[in-house]
Amino acid sequence: MPAKKNKKGPTKGSGGKGRRSLEAKSGTLPAEQRHWYEGKQRHKANKSAARSGGSAGQGGGPERSPNRPDNSDLLIGRNPVVEALRAGMPATRLFLSNSLDPDERVNEAAKSAGAQGVDVVEVTRSELDRRCESNGLPGAAHQGMVLQVRPYQYWASEGLLDKALDSRTPALIVALDGVTDPHNLGAIARSATAFGAHGLLIPERRAAGVTMASWKTSAGTLAKLPVAQATNLTRALEAYKKAGLFVVGLDAGGDARLPDLELATGPLVIVVGAEGKGLSRLVRETCDVVASIPISGAESLNASVAAGVSLYEVARRRVAQAE
Repeated sequence: MPAKKNKKGPTKGSGGKGRRSLEAKSGTLPAEQRHWYEGKQRHKANKSAARSGGSAGQGGGPERSPNRPDNSDLLIGRNPVVEALRAGMPATRLFLSNSLDPDERVNEAAKSAGAQGVDVVEVTRSELDRRCESNGLPGAAHQGMVLQVRPYQYWASEGLLDKALDSRTPALIVALDGVTDPHNLGAIARSATAFGAHGLLIPERRAAGVTMASWKTSAGTLAKLPVAQATNLTRALEAYKKAGLFVVGLDAGGDARLPDLELATGPLVIVVGAEGKGLSRLVRETCDVVASIPISGAESLNASVAAGVSLYEVARRRVAQAE
């Protein structure tokens, strides 16, 4: 029988494409030359020692599978990620796009993550997009850098009170009565840190909590400023009053003007009301004083702006008294 003909025809060569695909790309450094390699290797050694009963780790216990969900949040963007790592925010992984432009923030984030034992993972930009979308951040401007962080650990309202009373300066706490916008919470945290407040007090329900949106707006200050949750805000404020703090609510229809507030130099809780609704009835009745900020040209101020103005006034009065 005659030999069967090959219908496909002769096989062509790859023209060198196969060989070139096996060669390293010119912009890719070997692992041991990358910024985070040393820190990552140290962290691996610590984990290995912990599993084998050695003393290099911080304790044994089962490791979490990389595919198992851990209820983590994602922090996106170069500046927020760098600020979070500088502040030592508890993180599990730093995702970097493998097509990043050179940037000192990228270098700092990678080095800092490696030093803190945070896994550094290079992925494609489309993979970062997918992770952001699955975390409720579709179309997010991650700038090629995403940090996976653990859920925020809130303080107890009693613990925040103790911290404020133990301080060398008069206690200053900002309570948020039903503020639901996380961006407002973040902006208030930033002002509170700038003007020396000891922490924020928020309700457990029907209020914004510490999320990635509030973290980003706070410019990293939420890593330093304690945030306490109260099951019942009114009861927590009553407890603060019994401990010697004055409670001042902010409201456009207040019976005192903020610039005339003599209580500002003493131990104080400033209560900021909800966007649009203001202070709730029970919280308003709990306040020692309800103060207003004199304004013209607008009916009211945004919650975060009102908090910032009030905190500045308190800080100004305290500095003047100290002088």
